[in-house]
Formats: sequence, C-alpha cells, structure tokens
Amino acid sequence: MNVIAPSNAPQYAASLGDSHARLDALADLSQRLLERCRARGASQAEVSCSEESGLNVNVRMGEVETVESTRDRGIAVTVYFGHRKGSASTADLREDSLDATVEQACAIARHTEDDAAAGLADAALMATDMREFDAWHPWVIDADRAIDLALACEQAGRESDARIENSDGASVGTGESIGVYANSHGFIGRERSTQHSLGCALIAGRGDAMQRDGWYSIGLSADDLESAATIGRKAAQRAASRLAPRQIATGEYPVLFSNEMARSLIGHLLGAVSGGALYRRASFLVDAAGTQLFPDWFAIDELPFLPRGFRSSSFDAEGVATVESPLVKDGVLQRYILSSYSARKLGLTTTANAGGVHNLQVEANAGDFESMLRGMGRGLLVTELMGQGVNTVTGDYSRGAAGFWIEDGRLQYPVDGITIAGNLKSMFAAIEAVGSDVDPRSHVRTGSILVGRMTVAGET
Repeated sequence: MNVIAPSNAPQYAASLGDSHARLDALADLSQRLLERCRARGASQAEVSCSEESGLNVNVRMGEVETVESTRDRGIAVTVYFGHRKGSASTADLREDSLDATVEQACAIARHTEDDAAAGLADAALMATDMREFDAWHPWVIDADRAIDLALACEQAGRESDARIENSDGASVGTGESIGVYANSHGFIGRERSTQHSLGCALIAGRGDAMQRDGWYSIGLSADDLESAATIGRKAAQRAASRLAPRQIATGEYPVLFSNEMARSLIGHLLGAVSGGALYRRASFLVDAAGTQLFPDWFAIDELPFLPRGFRSSSFDAEGVATVESPLVKDGVLQRYILSSYSARKLGLTTTANAGGVHNLQVEANAGDFESMLRGMGRGLLVTELMGQGVNTVTGDYSRGAAGFWIEDGRLQYPVDGITIAGNLKSMFAAIEAVGSDVDPRSHVRTGSILVGRMTVAGET
C-alpha cells in the first residue's frame, strides 16, 4: 500500500473546518498583496488566493493500493504597468516570499511589450450581488471508512455478474476548496465548495475477449452520491454488456450519442466559440455569432446561479458579474464565450466567462433514453469515444468509437473497432433530438443527442 500524507494533515483538515475564518484570512492577505503592488508603482493589480484539502483512496481486487491526503495552497499575483503585464505565484506565506513574488511580477511587467488588450476587466462590470449556491458540504470521512466504501463498491460489482473476471479498481475522493479573488478596483470575491466522488472500473471476460467499463458518481454533497453497491453493479453491467462485440458495415447511419458522450459535442462547440480561438482565427466558427448553427428548436442556456451547480458563481475569474443568458436560441448562436482580454482583442464586451462557462443546460425536445432509441429505430448508439480527431479550425470530425447497434428501437449487440466521421457544422445542423435523460455529473447538462446521419467506418 502506498500512503502519501503530510504530517500535519489532521491539523489542516481542522483548519479548513472554519471556512469563513480561512476566507477572512485569505481576503486580508489579498489586500496586503494589492497594497504592495500599488507601492511598487503598478497601475492595476489582481490577486488570487486558494486553499484546498483532500483525501483519495484506491483499491483493487480487494486490496488497498493508495491512500493520499493532500493539502495545497496557491497565491497568484498579476500586475499591470499601463498595458504591460506581469504574473508570479507562490505557495509560501512568509513575508519575504510574498515580497519576492510581488517584485517578480513587477519585474516581468517592466520587461514585456505593451498589449492594448491587457488590463483588468472594467470596474463597472464588477459583481456586487454576492451569493452562495449550497456548494459547501464537507464529508466527515476518515481513510478507513473511505477504504471500506471503495472495497464494498468493487465487491458489489465483482459479485453481481459471473462474467466479471478482473478489476481496474474502485476509488473514493473528497475535497474542499476555498478561494478569494481581489483586484485594485476594490473588488473582493469569496468562494467555497466541496466535491466528492465514488467510482469503479471492472473487466469482463478473459484473454482476447476482455472488455472494460465502469461507473462513477460525483456531487458537491456526499448525500448526492449513488450507493457503493449501485455503482459497483452498474460498472459490472456496463462491462459485461460489451462482451462479444461485432463490427458493422461501413455506411451512413443515424448516430445517437449517449448523454455522457453528448457532452463532448457541446464541448467542441464551446472550444470553437471561445475568445482565444476566435481572435487567433483558429476556429471554424469565426464570425458565426448571429447565424443559425442548429435546428430552430435547439437551445443552450448558461445558468450561473443553480443551487449545487458544479460551476455556479456570482462572478467570473476577473470579478465580472455573471448573468443568466442564452448561448444558443432557436438554433442561432447568440454570442461568444469571452474574457475581458479576448473581448478587447475582438472589439467586443466580456461575457463574464473568464475561467469558463457557468453551468450549461441543453434544452430537450424528446423523451427519456428508451424513447430516444425507439425514435431512432435503426442506427448506432455511441457509448465510448477514442482519439483526438477533431480539427477545430475546419470542424472536421473523425473519432474511434464503440457502442451498440440498434434495430427496431432496441439494443441488439455491442460494436467496437469503428470510426465515426463528419464535420461539426454539418453535425450540429443534423441534430434531430435531445433527450430528457440528463447526466447530472457535469456542469454541461445534456441528455443523449441524436445526429440524423454520420459516416461510420466499420467492415469494408
């Protein structure tokens, strides 16, 4: 067994218990650092301070493999001298280290070129309505209890199906995070959150006929996790269902992306409409805002204020106030995903997305997973994607895949060793349905997505 734990881990766990006191301390630290930046002549400055603690255990075949206790701290300082920017970071709270970090950031800024887009977000955009989103749920669990849970999860899976021959293990993770962002506009934003997980990966069959799959549950509260036995049994069922896969003839077929895989399609959209890709003109969706990309019923909304949302926040990474807003409405791309820097590069205004999007909801126009299968009738269900064959400049899409062949609206047999291909722009336009079977384990909330026709390369 490999055990990784700092000697002061128990004391650290206790220190994060009073999260408000720790946030007060980080807020005070951020103000002291901003004062030092001003004293060195910076025209603007921003500081991010964070502390995290966590426990992770892994077991395999009934034996403990690792127990890891973590404690991390991060302090990042960014200064601006006009339009010249410098950044430095440290994890050391000693005064001489903090002074050196500020001095290093200032030295870097003095030696960089002017960048007209550099600088803090506009002061008028700073958030003033600070909320909490039910994101703080510490899990009082020690290593022994976490190990017992992981062992029970794996055992439930191994015992639920005689075809489970081996295991890739089970894991339990829990973490707490607190952070403060402050800048010289006078903005101070505080956030705290927890995240917990339980997962298992199992192997069915033996020799050349082995198939691997798994299941996991994740939540901001341990109460949101599925039971260890349920996760283990789902992992076993998924692995066993993939045994004896076949290939299918090369052709063009409807392709249903399971809700887990459907997230990747939305992820490709996000990458293509992000400011960094757009101002570098490295996206197939340059100048696409205001154009129809999807069917006229299709919609995606950004919802930053969801209780227990994975990415809920009152402000983005620059302190800009977040707002509920559509990304896609009636199939039309409404806007891009911009920080203040990328917005200035494009001659636009920030969309409060510095640091990423804050919970996306893809609107469903169809029923549950079973009704999606019935509606498709005949085609390919994709449950796994492999490779990185997506060209964000052209939109060309080609990825290895595995899943199940569907006939008469029902699962017939597993398939693997295939490739699905198309162009993302055409794929977006060819979406026929979005299911109500939302996978809750992500900040991108979508059901399964049916693309009416794609090229599937299988048997020749």
